[in-house]
Amino acid sequence: MTSSTDTDTGLPLDMIIFGGMGDLAMRKLLPALYMAYLHGNLPAQTRIISTGRQEYDRDAYLAHVEANSRSFIASNNFNEKTWDGFLQLLEYVRLDVQAAPDFGALARAAHPGAQRVFYLSTAPALFTTICAKLADAGLVDAKARVVLEKPLGNDLGSAIEINEAVGKHFAESQIYRIDHYLGKETVQNLMVLRFGNSILEPLWRAPNISSVQITVAEEVGVGSRAGFYDSTGAMRDMVQNHLLQLLCIVAMEPPTSLSPDAVRDEKLKVIRSLRRFGLADIARDTVRGQYVHGVSGNQEVKGYLEEQNVPLDSKTETFVALRAHIDTWRWSKVPFYLRTGKRMARRSSKIVVEFTNPPFPLFPETPGGVANRLVIELQPEEAIKLQIMAKQPGSGMQMQQVALNLDLQSAFQQRRAEAYERLLIDVVRGRLTHFMRRDELEAAWEWADPIIAGWSTLGEKPHPYAAGSWGPAESFALLARDGFAWVE
Repeated sequence: MTSSTDTDTGLPLDMIIFGGMGDLAMRKLLPALYMAYLHGNLPAQTRIISTGRQEYDRDAYLAHVEANSRSFIASNNFNEKTWDGFLQLLEYVRLDVQAAPDFGALARAAHPGAQRVFYLSTAPALFTTICAKLADAGLVDAKARVVLEKPLGNDLGSAIEINEAVGKHFAESQIYRIDHYLGKETVQNLMVLRFGNSILEPLWRAPNISSVQITVAEEVGVGSRAGFYDSTGAMRDMVQNHLLQLLCIVAMEPPTSLSPDAVRDEKLKVIRSLRRFGLADIARDTVRGQYVHGVSGNQEVKGYLEEQNVPLDSKTETFVALRAHIDTWRWSKVPFYLRTGKRMARRSSKIVVEFTNPPFPLFPETPGGVANRLVIELQPEEAIKLQIMAKQPGSGMQMQQVALNLDLQSAFQQRRAEAYERLLIDVVRGRLTHFMRRDELEAAWEWADPIIAGWSTLGEKPHPYAAGSWGPAESFALLARDGFAWVE
């Protein structure tokens, strides 16, 4: 989805990655930029400048990239000659973000007059310092853009502080708050599915829809992120951003156009329409969990409290399930069930829209209880499935659920870019649609903060669930009370 505000400056590009030696840069950013280069989606005069505190020269840095990034490029996309050409774009600048003279070295490495994109793949606590020192070094101009990785703050107060500090040096139109879920093909296709098909739009509301489920399940544990994760938890790490963004796209009203602000205005309205949770609502409609020892991927794995750098008495949640309501005419009395967790049965992200059953049961009881579902698979595969009822072969009128599948892999022969590649191209071309605006981010924190505070007030420990399961039993009871069940 593009907009009329797309810009192509025709200038040389300096892509400057802070945290350029880190895990995200090696696993996602450099492979994404390689794919953009491979398919001709970077300006002709592009340089990728990685910064880090390691005392590397350029050769040592390139050896590090070979060892840590090359393997994340799919073999069918790898070309030795193109890879060698891509490596020619890479440079390394040793930089300590606390040291102002190091930014002078970065300024000397930058192209005069280039379009500069600063990708801040660092802890959010460093965003303020980095932006201030970039400005002091004369690297910020009207053409510059800054990309901010999540989490953007730890609560509303810290989010406002970061936004204020970054906003001193970059206009809102220069700030790209990235959420890689918004770069997924199926998520972007949801806009077309909803607003480009007259068969669905009249049904996309109460009372035609009985419930909506959004699941982002991870098979991995916290691993090396345990130190960071224990001060964050699943609510801040996943619900406040990824899941709320998916909810917004499912629930938003048709925008007046595809311009970035028109789309983001409608998403903001959804967040502001989310019913706020009181303490009784938190106790009844939210479930926190924490994984314990179990079996995942046919291997025994440790529990969260056994992970390195996790306090033995930690109450940090690795799982959240909750029931949310959007107080608008379109969604009156339609529950939205959100669920995310670490060490779950398998990696799976999906949106399930359950339609209301026919008002009169003419045929035998519907198998599974729900006649029609729209299942939007985000990962590991990307697909859209409409589940409908059909007659089983043979005598009688026995029904069976069948699926009308839109397999995006086979429906479209052209290559489909990965999320980070697509979003990085959007940044280079000045497309803001798939990035969070400041008021959107702060509204999300306004909704999430009282839930987190309520958990602290209630003082309850997270419910244990075995690694390799679908979460604590209480999350199933949350839906069962309303006559629903999680779709696995």
